[in-house]
Amino acid sequence: MIGTAVIRDGVEIGDATPNAIYPWWSFTKTVQAAAVFKLAEQGKLDLDAPLEGKSYTLRQCLSHRSGLTDYGGLAEYHAAVARGDQPWPFEEILKRTRADTLLFAPGQRWSYSNIGYTFVRQAIERATDSELRSALHATIFAPLGVHASLTRRRSDMQRCAFTNVRNYDPNWVYHGLILGTAMDATRLLHRLFTTNYLSQASRDAMMDALPVSPQQSAGRPFKNPMMATGLMFDPDGPLGPWFGHTGGGPGSGSAIYHFPERNLTAAAFSDETEDSGAIERLVLELAGA
Repeated sequence: MIGTAVIRDGVEIGDATPNAIYPWWSFTKTVQAAAVFKLAEQGKLDLDAPLEGKSYTLRQCLSHRSGLTDYGGLAEYHAAVARGDQPWPFEEILKRTRADTLLFAPGQRWSYSNIGYTFVRQAIERATDSELRSALHATIFAPLGVHASLTRRRSDMQRCAFTNVRNYDPNWVYHGLILGTAMDATRLLHRLFTTNYLSQASRDAMMDALPVSPQQSAGRPFKNPMMATGLMFDPDGPLGPWFGHTGGGPGSGSAIYHFPERNLTAAAFSDETEDSGAIERLVLELAGA
């Protein structure tokens, strides 16, 4: 099954299953980053103060420049997920990844880290004195008119259109997992960059990016791939700049991207492949490339 949605010049173009619910996977990071910038504008978070007891900042966690390790490469993590084990406590993840030992000095370069985004989650929860589900609803979903929600229960996954994710425990995604329709994901990204929800300064800050190596982007349709702040970014795409986020989990994947020069945003969700490049190429096709 493939779910798609497009917003072109303000006109919404859905597919045959507009109410289908999908896991947004790592597009959740874009949502969290936008929420952090909104909270910073409100004076509730400081992007550039070191996290308590740490040498890295919230901004560096958002841009994957903290130096933190990641659990995505742990074979035992993937084995436990495949077996249907109970998710480990976050402290166990920190121990298994040796998160106290940074890969590099903060700000020196970038390395993808779900652990960094788990610290982002904790910062949002402290700043709003609420769980992430409530914080995201109040801070970003309601203001942007988006119907989506963070899930914390395996039973919530039964709502998903993809049958192969219905037994997945979302607590294995330590920074959080959002469920929603393809169109709501498209609306969120489109409205994030075509309305005044965030100041221009905040939107510009989200575009601060570092290059991605050819090895890291092999098989992907990016000409000049970069990692921005809560966003993946290619300034030299076939339709001009495009940015958003690709994600994936067991048996499925997602890609949601905005094309500012075309006033267009497109999303694709698939349970037919975990190949990020294939789903990104589908988004380009939807956009008219």
